[in-house]
Amino acid sequence: MSPTVNDVDRFEASRPRLEAIAYRLLGSASEAEDAVQETFLRWQAADIGHIEVPEAWLTKALTNLCLNQLTSARARRETYVGQWLPEPLLTGDPMLGPADTAEQRESVSFAVLTLLERLSPNERAVYVLREAFDYPHREIAEILDLTEAASQQIFHRAKKHVADGKARKEIDEAAARRVIEEFLAAATSGRTELLVRLLTDDAVAIGDGGGKVPARAKACEGALAVAKFMRGLFKPSKAKRAIVGGSPEVYATTANGDPAVVAVIEGRVIGVMCLAVTAEGIAGFRNQVNPDKLDRANRRWEAAADHGEPLFKAF
Repeated sequence: MSPTVNDVDRFEASRPRLEAIAYRLLGSASEAEDAVQETFLRWQAADIGHIEVPEAWLTKALTNLCLNQLTSARARRETYVGQWLPEPLLTGDPMLGPADTAEQRESVSFAVLTLLERLSPNERAVYVLREAFDYPHREIAEILDLTEAASQQIFHRAKKHVADGKARKEIDEAAARRVIEEFLAAATSGRTELLVRLLTDDAVAIGDGGGKVPARAKACEGALAVAKFMRGLFKPSKAKRAIVGGSPEVYATTANGDPAVVAVIEGRVIGVMCLAVTAEGIAGFRNQVNPDKLDRANRRWEAAADHGEPLFKAF
C-alpha cells in the first residue's frame, strides 16, 4: 500500500530531527542526508497503519542504518588521506539540531564530533540519543535492542571518554567575531609572538584536505609550532593563489557553535576553519578544505541573504 499524503507529511515533519541525529552519528552532512532518505524509502515500504509510534519507528530505522554505516566508515577512515575531520555546518543550519541546553550545543561542536570517532558505534549512538536529544534510556534500549541497564552503562562510559577531552568555552556570536578578528589580526601581522599569546600551550592545528587539497598530513602541536604554521598559512603567496584559484575573501562566522573563519572565492566556500576556544585561550584549529565536505556549507552560504563585509582578502 502506497503511503498517503499524510504519511509523507508526517515523515517530512520528522526530517530535521532525523538529519540532526544522523549528522551527529556520522559526522558527515552528505551521509546524514543519504541515511535519512533511505529511512524515507523504508517508511514508504512499511505497513504504516500498523506502526503505533511513528517517531520511535523512524528513529530506530535511521539509527540502525547509521550504525551499519559507522562500521564501514571505520574501515574507510583507515585509508583516508591525511587527517579526517567532520563536515562543518554553518550557523543557522537546521541540521545542527536542538540547542536549548549546553549539552546539546556541545554535542555538535567539532571537538566533540572528533572525540566521538573514538567511540564504538553503540557508544556513539547511546551518547547522541541521550545527551543531544534527551531520549530516556528505556527508549534508547528499545532502539538499540539493549537492556535499560546496559544503555545506562554505555552512556556513562561514553560520556567519560568525551568529557576527558572537553574544555570548550561557550561564547555568543558577537564574542566569536571578536575572537576571529583578534586571531586574524595576529595571524596577518607577521609576528609569531602575537599569535602565541592567544593560544594555549598545548594548542593543536588539524587540516583535512582528503587528498583533494593540500593539507598537513599530521597535526601541528604546541603554541609556538601552531603560531608559526598559522603565520605561514596567512602569508600572501602566488603559489597559494594558484592552488585555490584566486585570492579568498575571509569572513567571520560560527560553525558547529564555534568561532569560524570562512574562506570564499567568487561565492564558493573553499575552507572553513573552526576555533576551539577555552578559558585559557584558543586550544585548537580544525580546518576543513576537502571540497567533498563543503557542499552543504556552500548551499547554506548561497542561500544566505547577507554575509556582511569580508574582513580582508587572504593570500
